Amino acid sequence: MEEPFEPIIVCYCCTWCSYAAADLAGSMRLQYPTNVRIVKVPCTGRVDTIFLLKALEKGADGVFVSGCLLGDCHYLSGNFRAKKRVAYVKELLEKIGMDSNRVEMFFNSSAMGPQFAQCCRDFTERIRKLGPGLRPDKARSCASQPAAVAVG
Repeated sequence: MEEPFEPIIVCYCCTWCSYAAADLAGSMRLQYPTNVRIVKVPCTGRVDTIFLLKALEKGADGVFVSGCLLGDCHYLSGNFRAKKRVAYVKELLEKIGMDSNRVEMFFNSSAMGPQFAQCCRDFTERIRKLGPGLRPDKARSCASQPAAVAVG
């Protein structure tokens, strides 16, 4: 019998707010899925679009960025930059035929441990309903593609 699908989730958390909220959730012994892999970053403004796309390419079923509340970024506008980048990645996913719901942006203050845990639960459930994403073992590698030949 096949095991039920358990999604792999990557979460980029800013040091100042969202990572502190995740820490608070742990201190409060709040349950959130163990399949959420947290990557601590100084600011969500440092999360480049390539990080989100690479996570999906390497086997994550879903990726979310969790930053400071809008207007409360310790680096002034990092969370606004992250929000734009996440929106751009969603557009790219739609263009290549993937569901844009595999990528999301959340905003949490350091005191929002319960809300952070709920974001993790909700996002995991969303991805579980979507099913597996791109798996590296299922994807065709670039090496197996015929090389383009320049004529000239």
